[in-house]
Order: sequence, then structure tokens, then C-alpha cells
Amino acid sequence: MLTIHRPLGVRVTEDADPDLGHAVVVEGRSLAAVGPYEELSAAYGERARVREWDGVLTPGRYEPDGAALLEAAYWPDPREAGALGTEPLTGDALAALDMTDTRWGASARRGVQRLLARGTVLIAGPFDRAPVRAAVDRSGIRWYPAPPPAVPTRALIPGRPADFAVFAADGRCLATALDGRLVHRRA
Repeated sequence: MLTIHRPLGVRVTEDADPDLGHAVVVEGRSLAAVGPYEELSAAYGERARVREWDGVLTPGRYEPDGAALLEAAYWPDPREAGALGTEPLTGDALAALDMTDTRWGASARRGVQRLLARGTVLIAGPFDRAPVRAAVDRSGIRWYPAPPPAVPTRALIPGRPADFAVFAADGRCLATALDGRLVHRRA
């Protein structure tokens, strides 16, 4: 299926100025095209659905502390908010919990969801805990098995996976896509 994502503008790299009036075309799991909306609409419009976004579409964020956020922190279940709060627990607070494999896996799933809600599409590992690694793998978020030597360059390039995020002017993440699939969308 073809989808044209029509934001206010597109940053082809995270540090580029946004190209206002541009859009991206997603075909299946890949980016098919990036360019002015009018041109993309003329080329793909009859076959594509259009999603409009009130923000700027970017390659998405990289989280270099992925392993620490998912393996050295506990992301409380919303049902535990009264007792544990809503922010990740570390240090003595984490040590006081009975952390079973099941609890680590559930925590990692919630942590990944929070990262996706921030526009994160790539994280650094490694993930030594099997339930955490399984949660990360099932989520579809991309990860390096070890921290890369430098911050990886991410760009919106036709033919590559359609991993991107859309950010509002105030910095809130409106949507995150992995392989062209929306995995986070702010209501």
C-alpha cells in the first residue's frame, strides 16, 4: 500500500532545515520518494492514501542509552503508579523490587513504548537480559548490538526503511513509524 505523509515540512537529515511543503511516500516498508507534495501527489496520488501531519517529519531519534534505560531501570506498570510513581526506577528503588524475568520483559515493553512516543527509531544495546532483548526485538525498533563508535547518521532516503517521526512545533512527538508502520500516534 502507498501512503503519502504530508507534514508541514520534511528534514531529510536530523540537522537539516525543514523543506516546507515537502512530503514522503511510503510503499510497504520502504521510503519510495521524498520531495514537494504537489509532485508526489501527481505521481502517486491516485494510488495512495494521504496522511496529513501538523508538524515536521524527520528521520527519528537515536537513543545512545538504550541498554541502560531498558536493563538498568524499571518502567512501572500504570497500575503501580500509586505505589511506585510513573517515572523509571533506578538505584536503590530498583534494587528493592523483586525483578523476575517476566517483570523485566514487561518493563522493557513499557520502556520501548515510551521511547517510541519520543520519536526514537534506533537505540544502542547490547541487551544482556533475554526478556529485555525479546521485548526489543518484538517491538521492531532498530538497535545496535553494541554502542556505535559515533552517532549514526540517519537520513530519509528512497529505498531505505521508512523509519521516521513527526514533531510538532513545541517538540512533542506526533507520530513514529518503523518500517512504514505507525507504532506511535498522539491522539
